[in-house]
Amino acid sequence: MNVDVQAMARRLQESLGTVIVGKEAEIELCIVGLLCRGHLLIEDVPGTGKTLLAKALARSSGCSFERVQFTPDLLPGDVTGVSVYNPQAQTFEFRRGPIFAQVLLADEINRATPKTQSALLEAMEEWQVTVDGTTHPLPDPFMVLATQNPIELGGTFPLPEAQVDRFLLKLRLGYLPADEEVAMLDRFQSGSPLGSLEPVTDAAEIKAAQDVCRDIYCDGSLKEYCVRIVRRTREHRDVSLGSSPRGTLGLLHAGQARAALAGRDFVLPDDIKDIAANVLEHRVMLRPNAELRGLTATAVLEEVLATESVPMTGRRLA
Repeated sequence: MNVDVQAMARRLQESLGTVIVGKEAEIELCIVGLLCRGHLLIEDVPGTGKTLLAKALARSSGCSFERVQFTPDLLPGDVTGVSVYNPQAQTFEFRRGPIFAQVLLADEINRATPKTQSALLEAMEEWQVTVDGTTHPLPDPFMVLATQNPIELGGTFPLPEAQVDRFLLKLRLGYLPADEEVAMLDRFQSGSPLGSLEPVTDAAEIKAAQDVCRDIYCDGSLKEYCVRIVRRTREHRDVSLGSSPRGTLGLLHAGQARAALAGRDFVLPDDIKDIAANVLEHRVMLRPNAELRGLTATAVLEEVLATESVPMTGRRLA
């Protein structure tokens, strides 16, 4: 299937823009995650549109969608599904959970217990779910959009590193400027535009676009640049745990997707540099003394990116 990735992405951006006000950069990150076969962690204070963005992306993409409200009493089987005994057939039948959707919204994921959070580990990495010794493949494409509130600690459980590392990108929405907040009031005065949102693509086109992105050319010097950035996070004096190799791979794939969005068939250094913080920030753990000094993972990455030499290359030579 031939697909124009840039045109498809533009349709998605325009569709999401009819619902989400003034968040063009964040919308682009969501599309990058979709093109990379990645998962997104959306973290921000309540009321900034995290759930709305996830719903709008699912609806615009034309993919099947399920939403799970994560709570302390949620069980792993409530997400993955359970085997139920059928007395007529005298066999156990597997009843699929909401995870068997192409887009899964894990709303307030840090409210569930670690046991329930871990139900997503296999699904996010291997696109399959194993229940009672039987493995069930997940639909293709498959994407987890998780939201969490960073300021409310009561009744929440921090995500373990293994879980956080499976998210390709982390993004924040933040508050709107005054004029855009007024525009938001105008748009939602009589109702939510989400209800009238129609799909602008489908699963087949998305899968084809994902394949195109993986074939985008990336020069060897840029792959070395990805590795150097990640290694600097591991060697930094204020970091106790740097990015994993999964983060290095995420840098490459995100750079390819950004190149495709720009209509190029090759990766430029800025494709990697501009998205590195979203790919790596949540994978960097600081030392306690660094946190006491007020240092953040964002500041560490800014330092790394500002001091790491950038290769002057990109286009494939004939």
